[in-house]
Amino acid sequence: CQKTPYFCLRSLIELEFSPRLSDNLWWDAFATEFFEDDATLTLSFCLEDGPKRYTIGRTLIPRYFSTVFEGGVTDLYYILKHSKESYHNSSITVDCDQCTMVTQHGKPMFTKVCTEGRLILEFTSDDLMRIKTWHFTIRQYRELVPRSILAMHAQDPQVLDQLSKNITRMGLTNFTLNYLRLCVILEPMQELMSRHKTYNLSPRDCLKTCLFQKWQRMVAPPAEPTRQPTTKRRKRKNSTSSTSNSSAGNNANSTGSKKKTAAANLSLSSQVPVSLAFLLGLKSCLCLPFERGLFALHS
Repeated sequence: CQKTPYFCLRSLIELEFSPRLSDNLWWDAFATEFFEDDATLTLSFCLEDGPKRYTIGRTLIPRYFSTVFEGGVTDLYYILKHSKESYHNSSITVDCDQCTMVTQHGKPMFTKVCTEGRLILEFTSDDLMRIKTWHFTIRQYRELVPRSILAMHAQDPQVLDQLSKNITRMGLTNFTLNYLRLCVILEPMQELMSRHKTYNLSPRDCLKTCLFQKWQRMVAPPAEPTRQPTTKRRKRKNSTSSTSNSSAGNNANSTGSKKKTAAANLSLSSQVPVSLAFLLGLKSCLCLPFERGLFALHS
């Protein structure tokens, strides 16, 4: 039967998240089934230090959902109310202004967290109907503790004080927030990680290869468009003065062309040390996180 956005949403929302937390293959298969190869996932919210916006690519999406459960969540589902559809040539957009992400936490204490916001999903208009863009804007959240737990520890002020503290920030655990901050570093390094995974090179060799290729592209002169040869009409030499004028003009043109060539060579050569300094600085910045195992985290 033909898939619809609601069918895909229902399959995604009602999916029972019960994999082995260490099984990366399960999360990769999950992302492959519901997300396009070039899909992006964006989270927007406001913390104590200001608004935040994180966008991660397809290769980092499986790990994002994995961190949700590694942070103590045992159940996750979405509730959509009054969502709207809009059809385009190659995509279908579902906009839900009243979306609630419900997470059930088993640690550090039994708590139900309801994160409310706006969810915008863009599906591809084909048989697979996979998600191309996911944008969840968080407005507010609530943490609900059962009355039975409060009554059980009514005589213990220390436990009550612990129960009064929030276990999430804007509905997200510290485990997930730390991963999103790490993605700010991981996302620009996808080229290096892909090269490492494809050619089985060491992190340092991958960095050297990418830096050398970028340096080649920066210092290479732009390709000049091919010009068609123009036929010159031969002029008759009328007098000696015209000959002297033409020779003077030719000398001026040759001098101007030499100046232009020298200026071009000067500008090109002046760009080389700047590019090398930039690339060497980039190398010194990236070698340290590589050696700390970012490749292992990505794989």
